[in-house]
Amino acid sequence: MNPNDAVIQFILGLAWRDLPLPVQHQAKRCLLDALGALLAGTRTPPGRLMARIARSQFPGNEATLLVHGHRVSAAGAALANGFAGNALDIDDGYRLVKGHPGACVLPLVLAAVEMDPALSGMDFLTALVVGYEVGIRAGRIRHATYACYHSSGSWGALAGTAAAGKLLGLDAQTLRQALGTAEYHAPIAPMMKGIETPSMGKDSIGWGAMVAMLAVLMAREGFTGIAPLFADTPEPAWVQQLGHDWQILNLYFKPYAACRWAQPAVEGALRLQREHGLTAADIRAIRIRTFAAACALSTRPPTNTEEAQYNIAFPVAAALLDGEVGPRQVLPPRIFDPDLRDLLARVTTEVDAACEGAFPAQTFAEVEVETVRGKRLASGRLGPRWEPPDSLPSDGELEAKFHWLVNPVLGETAAGNLVTRIRDFDACPRAQELTALCQAGPPGGPE
Repeated sequence: MNPNDAVIQFILGLAWRDLPLPVQHQAKRCLLDALGALLAGTRTPPGRLMARIARSQFPGNEATLLVHGHRVSAAGAALANGFAGNALDIDDGYRLVKGHPGACVLPLVLAAVEMDPALSGMDFLTALVVGYEVGIRAGRIRHATYACYHSSGSWGALAGTAAAGKLLGLDAQTLRQALGTAEYHAPIAPMMKGIETPSMGKDSIGWGAMVAMLAVLMAREGFTGIAPLFADTPEPAWVQQLGHDWQILNLYFKPYAACRWAQPAVEGALRLQREHGLTAADIRAIRIRTFAAACALSTRPPTNTEEAQYNIAFPVAAALLDGEVGPRQVLPPRIFDPDLRDLLARVTTEVDAACEGAFPAQTFAEVEVETVRGKRLASGRLGPRWEPPDSLPSDGELEAKFHWLVNPVLGETAAGNLVTRIRDFDACPRAQELTALCQAGPPGGPE
């Protein structure tokens, strides 16, 4: 079977009952984690800005801007919610595509279930799995066929199209046109330039989500697209294993609001702090040995949220001082704290050959601290926390992360109601009930 036909058959044919129990359970974990990142991301500068843009430039009544509560068009909601989903860089990821599937898919599923009130929680979760599985394959093919490392939105547009196309009932031919249209119009964003000069564009996920929704709507009206990229796969097994080899089980989750490449260094610094009782006053210098892409992250004092996230020195310093790297650390005024900046200035990086050889399949770092007394302490080589297969978070840890992110946005009671709803979301008869639980209050409040 042609790979494009196989992918379309998988998208349209998958049912909740077909999913192994671990995959069903993982779908709920992914929903909880991606939704927490999105809700917290609405309170960031790009989250607020894109909500305003969606209201002014994408008027409508099809879908909702989470937290803000305003109704806009489906494409506008996908755009703004997509930007919010990755605004804190604390959403899930998949190592071999060096990107974030969940943030690419969730905004599309949220919008689609509002467009069809008959869709259930089971439909929602099934489409979420479809988006992850198709998106991961699209990402691998995109990276294998382009020399430049492109951002998540470049392949995430196909992930979102697959999920929304399934929910909105596209037939096989229309879905083929939608996937081709999404590929053709997806943001081909050079990711390393975004790391060199951090900006609100981040991983181009918001733009990819908007393209995905428009591709579905355009295809429904008869718009034609190119042949989707799945036929270009250099490895047929990537497509052939759809429905058998569930890659959603191989995601990593993020305990810190920072680029994943910086997180092994955070772990190394915290290990040394625990083992030796270090304070900032004890530290003369911090040297991070890691892979080259991580060394490309800035060590300069950040001037905005994005520079704080695409930075390797900042999250290490913040973790040592605050014991966490979350919204409070990467948003003003904390990014300008003089004690944090003083510690950040003591951090340097260098490429380690062993770490470089393991990348991108694995992301390692070793941290060495020189104390003011002249002692040298080494963490040993470490990977990031919450990495498959050995250190994934428990359900309780993911729920605690959700409360950490969402309580300041919606309140503890509302956050708890969302956790309870997601645990049995496959039994929910109307999926759009989830959106109603994601509002901070009546629309029109401060943004």
